[in-house]
Amino acid sequence: MCCVFTTVRVPATTANIGPGFDCLGAALTLYNEFTFNRSTSDRALTITVAGINAEQVGRNADNLVYQAFSQLFQHIGQAVPPISLHIQMNVPLSRGLGSSATAIIGGLVGANELAGQPLSQAQLAELATVMEGHPDNVVPALLGGARISAVGIERAWEVAELVWHPQIVPVVAIPDFELSTQSARSVLPETYSRSDAVFNTSHLALLLQGLAMNNADWLKAALQDKIHQPFRQSLIVGYEAVHAAAIAAGAHGLVISGAGPTLLALCPAARAEAVSHAMLNTWKNISVNATTMVLRLDTTGTVVRV
Repeated sequence: MCCVFTTVRVPATTANIGPGFDCLGAALTLYNEFTFNRSTSDRALTITVAGINAEQVGRNADNLVYQAFSQLFQHIGQAVPPISLHIQMNVPLSRGLGSSATAIIGGLVGANELAGQPLSQAQLAELATVMEGHPDNVVPALLGGARISAVGIERAWEVAELVWHPQIVPVVAIPDFELSTQSARSVLPETYSRSDAVFNTSHLALLLQGLAMNNADWLKAALQDKIHQPFRQSLIVGYEAVHAAAIAAGAHGLVISGAGPTLLALCPAARAEAVSHAMLNTWKNISVNATTMVLRLDTTGTVVRV
């Protein structure tokens, strides 16, 4: 027997976007949905899952959505209510599109709704960042748009919304193999040179201006990086070939989405479909099955329906 249904729709995200390691992310028009049903039965938790990678999603208390749901009630000092949870998966797991961020945001926002909205968006973002470890995925998943985050004077995160020109189209190519964030982080060096730090700082600044002004030359230069991509490219089969194909088809540039293995091309609107086909066919030619999507920037963020 139930009394309340709350559905939370959370967008996928792409993070890092070249030089913006662990601080820059953008929400995309691809979504997971989480439906919470407050139950009066004796069973504390029931989980059902449908959609892509559904068979890989846990159905017990270790489920990340439920962990986030429980975390919020513990944070506000209330008992975790019994619920049934249905998850509709459209964002693939372990592909660099923020699937874990959708789970964390979905669980926190669902709990916040059922608890009567005791936490503000800023407080939800802080709690999500603690759970995820960094803000680049969870902040745009919650708020939408392209966001850059930095630690404030008193350790609170400062979040700025970025201007993303509507003629810059994100195209994602998702291969049929996984790459865990842990594996992708394990190949990164412990320290970097001063010249590499300066390189990334200058290129991130140029990227922000290129996104706002739709300047192709700035974007082409700005998407270079020396912090994470050079070390992760070897983990992605066919990276160099897909990169070359995207550029030849008219993309401004191509980067690793999040920790990978999904690749993100930023394209002029008129070349988006051509870039999508080029990336897909290039992977196909080296026996890698993949899916490509021409997406848009999601400007709404997490949406709740009660």
